[in-house]
Amino acid sequence: MREDLETRPVDLLDPAQLDVARAWVGVHAAVQRDLFGDRGSAWTLEEVQGFVRGSDKKRVARGVWVGDRLVGALEVHLPLRDNLRSAVLWLSVEPSARGRGVGSALVAEAERIAAEHGRSTLLVETEWAQGGSDAAEAFATARGFVVAQTVLRSEQSLPADRAALEALVAEPGAEDYRLESWVDDMPDAWLEDRALLQQRMSTDAPSDDLDLEEEDWDVERLRASLARARASGRRAVETAARHVPSGRLVGFTTVGVSAGEPGLGYQQDTLVLTEHRGHGLGLRLKAANALRLMDELPEVTAVRTWNAASNEHMLAVNRRLGYAVDGYSREWQKITGGAEGTGGSGVGGGARLG
Repeated sequence: MREDLETRPVDLLDPAQLDVARAWVGVHAAVQRDLFGDRGSAWTLEEVQGFVRGSDKKRVARGVWVGDRLVGALEVHLPLRDNLRSAVLWLSVEPSARGRGVGSALVAEAERIAAEHGRSTLLVETEWAQGGSDAAEAFATARGFVVAQTVLRSEQSLPADRAALEALVAEPGAEDYRLESWVDDMPDAWLEDRALLQQRMSTDAPSDDLDLEEEDWDVERLRASLARARASGRRAVETAARHVPSGRLVGFTTVGVSAGEPGLGYQQDTLVLTEHRGHGLGLRLKAANALRLMDELPEVTAVRTWNAASNEHMLAVNRRLGYAVDGYSREWQKITGGAEGTGGSGVGGGARLG
């Protein structure tokens, strides 16, 4: 490590460190601006704090300083209920401070934290804009990370053609299914089915070469996750598919909207249970949810989504809905083999290297 670099703990919830916490979030945001201009995807401090409070992951934050200036930000996510071998890294270097060893210091600290907690699989994400290339490729490769999944970032402009969306929802072939939706607060009657669907997201969605295991979801975990998002100021619009003969929810799609950027929706999970595929439910769900989003949150002018490059079906669905690719990301993985634990590894939202 360079002599002028100092790595220190950051407590994102400590009122006495509020300025440090804002600077820490600011480093992550600066990388997004550098990569995507005003189309970067940045968390607000309030959202990050919401994730930290009562999370089902242990989160360890660090910063790297040059003198009195915070130039590097790291958070290590350590799942506590499942995927107990994994450590998910979120690290960024202030663009003007690159080439000074800040990234190396952050990775070294992340690996130390992971080993301290008995984690042997490290995961991190890199991103780049359409027309560019992965500037962090050489850095990640040199430190023993390998690409486990490639992801396309796409965006849908809103408002979309209402008649076209309504026609997609009404396409024949799904007579045994009914679409239902909610805004901001999930109905209690949904929780049991939705917890199962959330768990199946970890097995039914493409994971390519990622070392993943099934996640452990129940009603209380789902309820707590929803409460954290709501407390952070996030709004949500979700549509689910109910199988009428059984009465069970068998698919869903969710868009979240940050209080810090109310004009942009984030397409979060979309899933149709494997045994209910073949009826066009994914397309119907996303078209219906876009209509509800347009009605409930008309200030949202775009929805951004990420899909595995191997997920040809969902990419085709997105093309029909008018999504256009504007960037890419890679999920990188490093298995150290030097720690013991149970389970596989998981990639959580916001894990980035920049």
